[in-house]
Amino acid sequence: MLTPEIKSGFANIDNAKIYYETAGKGISLVMIHAGVADSRQWNNEFTEFAQSYQVIRYDMRGYGRSEPVGGEFSHMSDLVSLLDALEIHGPIVVMGCSMGGGLAMDFALTHPSRAKGLIMVDAGPSGLELDVATPSKFADAEKAFEAGNLDLVAEIETQIWFDGMARTPEQVNQAMRKLLYEMDRIALSHEVKQLGKRLPNTQTPAFDRLADLDVPVLVIVGAHDTLYILAAADYMTEKIKSARKVIIEDAAHLPNMDQPHEFQGIVKDFLEGLSS
Repeated sequence: MLTPEIKSGFANIDNAKIYYETAGKGISLVMIHAGVADSRQWNNEFTEFAQSYQVIRYDMRGYGRSEPVGGEFSHMSDLVSLLDALEIHGPIVVMGCSMGGGLAMDFALTHPSRAKGLIMVDAGPSGLELDVATPSKFADAEKAFEAGNLDLVAEIETQIWFDGMARTPEQVNQAMRKLLYEMDRIALSHEVKQLGKRLPNTQTPAFDRLADLDVPVLVIVGAHDTLYILAAADYMTEKIKSARKVIIEDAAHLPNMDQPHEFQGIVKDFLEGLSS
């Protein structure tokens, strides 16, 4: 199996340099990482899907190689500017995990002519508030952050998001767990610089606009994720007429890293359905 050529670089967007990678040809599949990760979250998927599609992944501003800078910005504006810089104008399939999923949905709602399909990975619509219990480790992470112990914050957040509910660190893939910790630790090091003011992606949150989504939607959720994410998956499945939900049992908040082969099979079926 030949590996398609990977093109990488930095796009100059509003004084920021946004790191990106592209490979392959065909329908464009844009992968947007979680808020505790960077584009390396998609290491497995990027190579795999480049065989049949044009894949694009990037580090959002303030993550990975995309350093934060001063001034106002929105992740939506950065995404649109990046697609324009890469001359990707046709309808895309947009896949996002967690915060990246919220951005993906906001994009599909704001630019419906540019979206062909939407994959929500352990994510929820922007603005969605649900009355569910919050894990106590959230407060532990906040306390560690206030104390300036970023190593401890990254470890606690890795326990929450990678190990998940009812699994121990020893029960998960150690190489992937280490990568998640490293990605989160870099994001935290950017966060404490306190550079830039992030604006909302859109003026109108997505949670009460789900009936407006007119593209096929795939909802993937790890069974060991938080109660909020599990409830958000149910909410989207109920409100979006085109939505289909798939649960990955032995996975938490980043199921593509947890169970890459199962995850890729689910996404492949969805993508083949779009092009048939």
